[in-house]
Amino acid sequence: MDVNIIKNDFPIFANQSKEKPFIYLDNAATSQTPTQVINSVNEYYYNYNSNVHRSIYSIGDKATEAYEKARRQISRFIGAKDSHTVIFTKGTTESINLIAYAWGLKNLKANDEILLTEMEHHSNLVPWQIIAKLTGANLKFIPFTKDGNLLDIEKYFNKNTKIVSFIHQSNVFGTINDVEKILDHAKSVGAITFLDGAQSIPHLGIDISSIDCDFVGFSGHKMLGPTGVGVLCGRNEILNEMEPFLGGGEMIQSVNLEKSSWNQIPWKFEAGTPNIAQAIGLGSAVKYISNIGIQKIKDHESTLTNYALKQLAEIDKIIIYGSPKNRGGLITFNIDGIHPHDVAQLLDEDGIAVRAGHHCAQPIMNKLNVSATVRISFYLYNDINDIDSLAESLLKTIKFMT
Repeated sequence: MDVNIIKNDFPIFANQSKEKPFIYLDNAATSQTPTQVINSVNEYYYNYNSNVHRSIYSIGDKATEAYEKARRQISRFIGAKDSHTVIFTKGTTESINLIAYAWGLKNLKANDEILLTEMEHHSNLVPWQIIAKLTGANLKFIPFTKDGNLLDIEKYFNKNTKIVSFIHQSNVFGTINDVEKILDHAKSVGAITFLDGAQSIPHLGIDISSIDCDFVGFSGHKMLGPTGVGVLCGRNEILNEMEPFLGGGEMIQSVNLEKSSWNQIPWKFEAGTPNIAQAIGLGSAVKYISNIGIQKIKDHESTLTNYALKQLAEIDKIIIYGSPKNRGGLITFNIDGIHPHDVAQLLDEDGIAVRAGHHCAQPIMNKLNVSATVRISFYLYNDINDIDSLAESLLKTIKFMT
């Protein structure tokens, strides 16, 4: 995999200041977008900008076909058996809220248990807090160790466990959780399962047909696609039983003044005019990733992560969070005595973009007894030189601040 050739596909790298490098290490927050994806979005607006599933004129037909083609591309990419189980959402956050409200409100009651982990992103915590308050269900959490690994998973499943919603790869530690183990325990007690694939699917891929998971969600903007689009893929029979999350145009079969009946899935859950251009762009993004090969991307990021861990470990005052084993392509750390925001600001002066903050995971920060951390995260357009530049800038930062 030639990073220099890949980088040429991303115009943002050519459009920055020539006075300093542009090294983008915040891919866990959002990824950059290749020309191929940008062109597919532009093509929609230039050539067939119209609504989908509503028009009988030619550009409307073309828009509908492009929109549904994207659904089929994404379905193949994630290994879904039926593209009708792929629902377009605004992102992982909306995917989780869809499950929480459309399934949770109807099926959860007092003393039922919603099982999460302590390492969830806020988007997989706050909706369930709301649903627990509305239904009387109880929130339970699988804890994690100081190394960022889940602890005693099997202890937290029982007959009251009704849904298990958990993150595949931690956006703080990079930990890749044991999906099959959690799913096996969930199924042993008859619980519904949701897998948050926002951090994992762009980098590790997934084959939904090979895992016994009821729902999977992920976001387009973290996998080279546009913002404002994501996916919820669910089990056909459960989706058919669920009530709509939103009401409006196109999600209906018939409407009169007294009542309405619903469209088939997936359109039952896609009320109103969808993010058409963004969905088409996400289809192009998964095509781009597939052409390179998810295994090549995974291997490349593993090499970068291992190299970065070694480089950071050699720098005095750096505290690395999480285990070096079973980790995806992100690293969270602090520099003793220097606030993470100061670190990020000084790195930015050297053209290096990193994330500093609580990463939408305040409970993790509380458990680590820190207010914030610095996070670096890799993708297919990063290379060893980026890490060397990072290490050099960190040494300069430490010297300047101490």
